Amino acid sequence: MARRSREAGTITLGILSAALIAGLALPALADDTKLTLTGSATFVTDYMFRSISNTSQEPAAQPEFDLTYGMFWAYMWGSNTAFGKHIEIDYGAGISPKWKDITFTIGELAYTYPGANSTTDYYELRTGASWTGGAWTLSVNNWWSANNFHVFGNSDAVEGAVGYAFKGKLFNFFSPSISGTVGFQSYEKIASDYTYWNAGLTLSFMDHWSADVRYYDTNYNDTQCFINSGGRENCDARVVGALKATF
Repeated sequence: MARRSREAGTITLGILSAALIAGLALPALADDTKLTLTGSATFVTDYMFRSISNTSQEPAAQPEFDLTYGMFWAYMWGSNTAFGKHIEIDYGAGISPKWKDITFTIGELAYTYPGANSTTDYYELRTGASWTGGAWTLSVNNWWSANNFHVFGNSDAVEGAVGYAFKGKLFNFFSPSISGTVGFQSYEKIASDYTYWNAGLTLSFMDHWSADVRYYDTNYNDTQCFINSGGRENCDARVVGALKATF
């Protein structure tokens, strides 16, 4: 029954993602200085959240809508998942003011699981800064929750990332870039703190499309992983592929 529910969630979000891809033919609603609505649909071989599988090593379909107005932003994102009724819908809103080459971000994020016990839903406060100089991008972010999943208590994730975009095109078609992330997640109770990381190659093509191949890993052992995610293999090292369409 759990597997069937998971498959139903995948199909539901897959249909929504396909509808979003159809929107590629639509023109942009506004320029950057006005209210702008964008969206994307991503298909991944595994839904990874801070290098832990949230689909028990199964594929996921992940649609997203983004609304911006100057430095203000809001979004809605969805995925099939192994938790609750196997559907996750996230919401967020905040501001991202810029100073020279640095963009600062502060926002409130909500993680919800429709149809499941409402106490599963939880919130995170995100703060961070990102610097872009030429082909390089450096960023540091923090996610804090007062009661993670209403189980783990106070939690905090600190993450640093670096990216580099290559000049020119590969095979006169792909625009390649590489990126990597290292983070540390801490919990007040039950789950153990852990370090996570990922690194990968992204190939952008045809203006609205990108493909990503990425390696993920953590320092969790099987028991710690089971307590955190409900699966002993969810934290093992793996390579995940993703195909994304934006409009």
